[in-house]
Amino acid sequence: MRIAQVAPLFEAVPPKLYGGTERVVSWLTEELVRQGHEVTLFASGDSETSARLVPCVPQALRLSGARDTLAPHTLMVERVLQMAHEFDVIHFHIDYLHLPLMRRAQIPYLTTLHGRLDLPEIYPFYKEFREAPFVSISYAQRKPLPFLNWVGNVYHGLPRDLYRPSYEPGKYLAFLGRISPEKRPDRAIELAERVGIKLLMAAKVDRADEEYFEEVIRPRLKSPWVEFIGEISDREKQEFLSGALALLMLIDWPEPFGIVMIEASACGTPVIAWRCGSVPEIIEPGRNGFIVESMEEAEKAVEAAASISRRECRLLFEERFTAERMAREYVQLYQTLLAEEVPLWRRAA
Repeated sequence: MRIAQVAPLFEAVPPKLYGGTERVVSWLTEELVRQGHEVTLFASGDSETSARLVPCVPQALRLSGARDTLAPHTLMVERVLQMAHEFDVIHFHIDYLHLPLMRRAQIPYLTTLHGRLDLPEIYPFYKEFREAPFVSISYAQRKPLPFLNWVGNVYHGLPRDLYRPSYEPGKYLAFLGRISPEKRPDRAIELAERVGIKLLMAAKVDRADEEYFEEVIRPRLKSPWVEFIGEISDREKQEFLSGALALLMLIDWPEPFGIVMIEASACGTPVIAWRCGSVPEIIEPGRNGFIVESMEEAEKAVEAAASISRRECRLLFEERFTAERMAREYVQLYQTLLAEEVPLWRRAA
């Protein structure tokens, strides 16, 4: 099958450091190539892939310091349309920018939505384009927009051999991801102080969250129970996650998926997660972690973390969250779209 993957241009594919969507696009692209498909990747020029790369900017926008990110993405969509005759299906990962053009182009495509969908500004837009074929990354993600044409739900998956599991008990608590109010790093710090176990924080600080970091988080980094590491690469994640007693994900927002949860499971590390968004779909209590709804429950979960079988964590990852499974499910969706008697992309809104 001839497949186009259209990635955001904010980070390289795969990202050099932080970057969720671009990382998933990389895993999917490489696995599709491995399975024998002819894949073209539209992404930044500093991306690395075994697919055919169509570079749409020389360097990822975040690293290049670009001030206008809309123009490069619009130009990329135009380039995709110019080459559309070369593909059986086009798979977009750039939210909604392409939808008005794709409605008129009548080309087989689908869109995986990677972000939160509860923002009031996007509601009327998606209401207008509700006929377009969408894929969710968790069923919880769909709740704000139940009227969309959801053609499938595909959980993220990562390469089976990306991380090696460690079956030795971990020695510290881990926070991995982005410093922002909804990720609740303050809860992670509070929990570490309550239980008296060191918290290592491997996180990036976006420009939009600098004020929150300086005013709320930085003062708390003086705690003897906290060590702030900063952004880390995939290679560094191996040691960071596998050495942890548990990964803390005490979020306060409708998390669409949460890649870090399956990364931890791949390393054999249990997750202690707040009951929000996709968490109940990813965490199986007692098997790859615990779901909590209060700090008191979180304390008890830390005490019980060592009782979780790290082999069982890894087994659950292999059963449910590999890139091989993810790619196979997307191929099934591509085939279903192409087999429609009245294709979805030709139906009137």
